Amino acid sequence: MNFGIIKEQKTPPDRRVVFSPEGLKKAISQFPKASFTVEKSNIRVFKDEEYSNAGFNITDDMTACDVLLGVKEVPIEALIPEKKYFFFSHTIKKQPYNRALLNAILDKNIELYDHEVILNDKGYRLIGFGRYAGIVGSYNAFRTWGLKSDTFTLPKAETLSSQKSLELELSKVQLPNIKIVLTGNGKVGKGAKEILDAMQIKEVSVKEYLHQVFDEPVYVQLDVLDYNKRKDDQVKDIYDFFSNSKEYESNFMRFAKVSDLYIAGHFFGDGAPYIFTREDAKSKDFNIKVVADISCDIDGPVASTIRSSTIADPIYGYHPETEQESNYKNADTIAVMAVDNLPCELPKDASEGFGEMFLTHVIPAFFNNDHDGILERARMTKNGKLTERYAYLQDYVDGKE
Repeated sequence: MNFGIIKEQKTPPDRRVVFSPEGLKKAISQFPKASFTVEKSNIRVFKDEEYSNAGFNITDDMTACDVLLGVKEVPIEALIPEKKYFFFSHTIKKQPYNRALLNAILDKNIELYDHEVILNDKGYRLIGFGRYAGIVGSYNAFRTWGLKSDTFTLPKAETLSSQKSLELELSKVQLPNIKIVLTGNGKVGKGAKEILDAMQIKEVSVKEYLHQVFDEPVYVQLDVLDYNKRKDDQVKDIYDFFSNSKEYESNFMRFAKVSDLYIAGHFFGDGAPYIFTREDAKSKDFNIKVVADISCDIDGPVASTIRSSTIADPIYGYHPETEQESNYKNADTIAVMAVDNLPCELPKDASEGFGEMFLTHVIPAFFNNDHDGILERARMTKNGKLTERYAYLQDYVDGKE
């Protein structure tokens, strides 16, 4: 089985890759029947020479490969017919901007496997960049705080080489006695927590956070039932929330009253209550000054996220009264960091971590007859048609929705 590591061609450029040179060496040692070819790239975080020095062939011609591995969407004109591809297609939610891409994949008889739907038999995602989004997003939260308050300046994450470098810069920061609220305890939330813990910020319970005053910065990490409650005041479990989310309403304002910085690392499902609304943000009790929205759902559960921001220009201001953008340094304005491609700022670490997950969960499926159904669940197209699992996309493909 010949795998190909393709170059990333989407704009803006993405320096990440599915496997590092060391990751490929590990893959070969575990699966001797696998071979890997690397497409030439001048933007990849690992240089072509690093792959060739590790013993891998570098080429412009990927037609001999059976399976092509990428990160972002492949431009239509670069798709090679009759191949198997892995990348984030951003089509499973019927994103209008990628309808033509999915049609081209079908026309070219390509088998598409989307990283986003590499799942176990319980439906949990097995690979992704969420942890690194959390790490960079948390770092950017403090960078934003320093700029908003004019108290310290941190370099952009993209100028630093690793998570350790980010943590070193943060170790130089002296924070006031602020309260930090973090929503989410999945991969993104856990990544954000790594940074908070590396800074040795004290973690406290919900009760302590809401009712005590501290002489040091503290944070609380919330699960969905900490900031949502049933409208009928019944107390049920998390499974009830996911099954009956429309029966719930946000209880986040009790945290907004006492928080200074909010790091949003939650997953937001269909029908779930907004965390805080534009009306909530207008309240005189709303105390949050900086929002780092790692989840970045536009006009969604975090009212201040009215657009995504970019690595080049990561911060904007949200004025609660006008519901418009304003200078983020103004006292009556919330500073918002809502970069939607945060892992790109830490491409080396993110690529190494992604490769480890891909080697653990995906590569074995090619050599064990897909024993655990990993490939079957992730395969979106086959023989020029949508697979049964993704047949719901047919109207999207046909341009009917």
